[in-house]
Amino acid sequence: MPSFDIVSEVNIHELSNAVDQANREIDIRFDLKGSSAKFELEQKQVKITADAEFQANQLKDILVAKLIKRSIDPKCADVGDIQGYGKVVHLMVGIREGLEQSLSKKIIKMIKAEKLKVQTAIQGEKLRVTGKKRDDLQQAIALIKAESLEWPLQFSNFRD
Repeated sequence: MPSFDIVSEVNIHELSNAVDQANREIDIRFDLKGSSAKFELEQKQVKITADAEFQANQLKDILVAKLIKRSIDPKCADVGDIQGYGKVVHLMVGIREGLEQSLSKKIIKMIKAEKLKVQTAIQGEKLRVTGKKRDDLQQAIALIKAESLEWPLQFSNFRD
């Protein structure tokens, strides 16, 4: 029976490359020279250090641009609040992975509302969609892509 998985994953190597490229851009930007601006990747969080709140927001925009350039959906970035520590400010940007239960249930409701001839099952942090025909699965993919969800989704493990 044909099936595919709906997942939300981030390639850690590409994330690391995006952070490295953002740090290199800091070195060549005239308005950031001589400042304490930097990006640090700590597991699945990016720590942005800057001199002021305005500069932290600039660095966040640089990071988002580099994520897009490395084919990482910026929806996966969970931007925290800016926290001041003495003369520097920190901004934590978490990288979200995996589907939450509420989002999985929302996707299942969408598919059931369209009355497609497919079955969906929650399997941990991914969603498995199976059906008798390949066309039904492609309709399900088109339906989910057409819906603007707040979470970056990928469709993987498509089997005939």
